[in-house]
Amino acid sequence: MNFLITGGTGFIGAALANTLVAQGHHVRVIDDLSAGGERNVLDPRVSFTRGDVRDIPKLWSLLDGTDCVFHLAARVSVPESVLYPVEYNAVNVGGTVSLMAAVRDAGVKRVVLTSSGAAYGDQPRQPVAEDTTLQPQTPYAVSKLASEQYVLAIGALWKIETVILRVFNAYGPGQPLPPSHAPVVPRYLKQVIGGGSLVVFGGGQQTRDFVYIDDVVRALGAAAQKPGLNRVVVNIGSGAETSINHLIDVIEQVVGREAHRIQRAAESGGVSRLVADVHRARELLGFTPQLALREGLRQMVMKDSRFSLQPA
Repeated sequence: MNFLITGGTGFIGAALANTLVAQGHHVRVIDDLSAGGERNVLDPRVSFTRGDVRDIPKLWSLLDGTDCVFHLAARVSVPESVLYPVEYNAVNVGGTVSLMAAVRDAGVKRVVLTSSGAAYGDQPRQPVAEDTTLQPQTPYAVSKLASEQYVLAIGALWKIETVILRVFNAYGPGQPLPPSHAPVVPRYLKQVIGGGSLVVFGGGQQTRDFVYIDDVVRALGAAAQKPGLNRVVVNIGSGAETSINHLIDVIEQVVGREAHRIQRAAESGGVSRLVADVHRARELLGFTPQLALREGLRQMVMKDSRFSLQPA
């Protein structure tokens, strides 16, 4: 098949692109590299174009002959979105609308949008199923919900097949470690290996659903290639609820070192609980998570040189 991946040098996008070309597909990527991604993370067989996903004429040329688009281009930091809501709306929502307009013009058959479990917000009942009433609590989460609605609406109007995957806390080798607002898994892993301190907000009892990157990529591939999918929303997670404190416990076990924890119980750690109901993913995509947290963390240490264990 012929695929276009927006945001294709990002953590999930690059892993997806490299997997698809290894399977024999033709893959094009567009990315503006604004998030610090690099072209060299891609397999040489991937066709890379530097550009903004809001550039509709550029999208027209890339969409020619495309069977399916994976839309991953977005700004993705929850804390950053609180500071810069205008930018998050412009890139995440504006980029989605521009892409869907270009897809309509080019006659592409299917779009797979990578949304986020953050759209659920705080929910009294866990795990959260796809028909749960959404309560987004940050500009990032709102931008993802708005993107979902644009994809579904424009898809219905122009008979474009649309699949939305709400991905929970993806982690794995190659995950970015920016100086600020770094994701929790690589940040904690790096700190424990390096002997640094971990700041634990909210008492560490808040829970999340950590899903390994290879599982996410398998789900994305299925969403693009399974026949008969249209106007569906599917959770992609591990289905396992893990507290932040337990995440640190497992990191300690994997690397064989004790973490120095600094508790900031008075400061919020975000929503109190969040774990995915993955029954629909199993039914529609044949998706079953393969890697539990301990093995996923072990794979990160083995495959990512940034987490190489040094003598204690």
